[in-house]
Amino acid sequence: MKYLLAHAFVIRILFLLLILAASLIGCTADKKISLAHQVVAIENGEECHLCGMIITNYSGPKGQLISKGEEGNLKFCSTLDMFAFIVDPENSHNIQQAFVHDMAVTPWDRPDEETYIDARKAWYVIGHAKQGSMGATLASFARQQDAQAFADVEGGEVLSFDQINLQTLVDMSSVHKSPI
Repeated sequence: MKYLLAHAFVIRILFLLLILAASLIGCTADKKISLAHQVVAIENGEECHLCGMIITNYSGPKGQLISKGEEGNLKFCSTLDMFAFIVDPENSHNIQQAFVHDMAVTPWDRPDEETYIDARKAWYVIGHAKQGSMGATLASFARQQDAQAFADVEGGEVLSFDQINLQTLVDMSSVHKSPI
């Protein structure tokens, strides 16, 4: 009888631990979901975190970052400026979330605030003919097929987030200068 009671007690403890573990996993999943919804609208007059230009004055995809040690979202007038910030070794390890517009579902001239996607999962076209705030920029897309379709029309090369580095940005900037 003692053995049965001890066995039932152990089963109850294991059951409670299982419930606790499941609830902790659920909390972690909820936290990830809530972070993905932290993109905020870019208001008129807001300045780019990198270059100080008024973000809404320019066409093309924009970017937002959530970074450790920074209060609020870091907003960028172009994906080029956002990546310039990301690849800086002083900043790269602090990036928690990164967002860009999905240009397959929003107009180039005025990207819709409802079309932000996870920048790490996005596909980018570099070397295309469209202009961003300072000339060349990375056209961002949720799906690789959309990025390729854009490149087929506008020119350029399709890259993933992980393929973009400092040399990619330097090469982009030196080839595609904005007319002044």
